[in-house]
Amino acid sequence: MSAGALDGIKVFEFANYVSGPYAGMLLSDLGAEVVKVETPDGGDPFRMWGKTDYNGTFGSMNRNKKSVTLDLKTKDGQAAARKLALSADVVIENFRAGAMERLGLGYEALAVDNPRLVYCSITGFGSDGPYRSRPGYDTVGQAVSGLLAVLTDRRAPQPMGISLSDHLAGTFAAYGVLAALMARNTSGRGQKVETSLLQATLAFLGENAATFFDDGRVPSRATRCQRAQVFAFTAGDGLPFVIHLSSPEKFWRGLLTATNREAFATDERFRTREMRVKNYDALCAELAAAFQARPRAEWLELLDAQDVPSGPINTIDEVFADPQVVALDMRKELPHRTRGTVSVVGNPVRMSATPPRIETSAPELGAHNDELLQGMK
Repeated sequence: MSAGALDGIKVFEFANYVSGPYAGMLLSDLGAEVVKVETPDGGDPFRMWGKTDYNGTFGSMNRNKKSVTLDLKTKDGQAAARKLALSADVVIENFRAGAMERLGLGYEALAVDNPRLVYCSITGFGSDGPYRSRPGYDTVGQAVSGLLAVLTDRRAPQPMGISLSDHLAGTFAAYGVLAALMARNTSGRGQKVETSLLQATLAFLGENAATFFDDGRVPSRATRCQRAQVFAFTAGDGLPFVIHLSSPEKFWRGLLTATNREAFATDERFRTREMRVKNYDALCAELAAAFQARPRAEWLELLDAQDVPSGPINTIDEVFADPQVVALDMRKELPHRTRGTVSVVGNPVRMSATPPRIETSAPELGAHNDELLQGMK
């Protein structure tokens, strides 16, 4: 097989749940050897979210990795962890601010003896400021950053069905690690990389923030829908779908043709894009009534014939039956000791010379102790 872009890079991951493990998984897909350091009394708590031999929550974050167990509450465990970290190219941790320092495993303590170390720290709110010691979990990150306010109606708030802040922090952490590894090629020295649920999620809101800085208006969930001319409808058969007109006029004209509503082109409420933004609710109501006339499949076919950006609101089972997803080979089956095979979502990046690889399912707890801890305990 082709070499991975990060072949030869060794990563030790002192991290649980999502943000740190997701960062480690992204690096492992690129060829890094990622070793997950876990407690001997159950390991990453996500291991317990499901059946004892395997569960998808843990498996989705920890493919391609090795697992060792160390009790970091003991001197021996801390000493062994230090030895591992001193052999690493990268350390990833997502404990509360200051926790690794108290264990003698902070960046300053390790960089003295391993100046090439890239040390990535992921926290809830950052290492400085009044919130630095607070527990940071995904939904709190979504709320404090402002993300949840543009995803839900604040008058009847609902939490989201995906750990967005966790995944964003993991993605930005991997981004920082890759940059630090590149810088090391020039300087010969590593560095500390930091991000947090709050910072990563707020960065993701850059468009909303810049608009607020510009006009002083606080965005809501409806703000982008109106500006981007984004709509969600239910067809006559009760199945949901979306339309995203954006700004090209041709998409608006195509929508009118597909729905046989050409008269809207001269309707003073909708004649220009600015008027359609202003009268978004009225336009949405008109189209919602029109879309009751046919089933979803027919509407999507008509919209596609007019090149209107549209698509079904798929459930997960529908996603993996979708012919485009099948063509992109986004479901990967991996061997598993008790299950035979388990499935994970494939890597979204294609690289012609050093493609990402997904080869092994999440490891059993401590599966690599003999290989990696020989003589350390």
